[in-house]
Amino acid sequence: MTRLSIVLVAAVMLVACTEKPQTTTARKADDKPWATAASAYAAAGYKGGDQAAWEQQLKSRAQGQNEYSRTAAP
Repeated sequence: MTRLSIVLVAAVMLVACTEKPQTTTARKADDKPWATAASAYAAAGYKGGDQAAWEQQLKSRAQGQNEYSRTAAP
């Protein structure tokens, strides 16, 4: 009986160590980043699936983080 319980405990410990796959998103890694559906979280002016609008949003977002453009020149 003790051997059976030891084997059972070992099996439970091995099963507990496995990692579950983390696939919660529908977007695949090889999809184009601008090929998304319209979302409530999308920035104003962004049209889902439009590459030019996606690139414009990236440019405006990067420009907003540029310290030189945010400070006034003396």
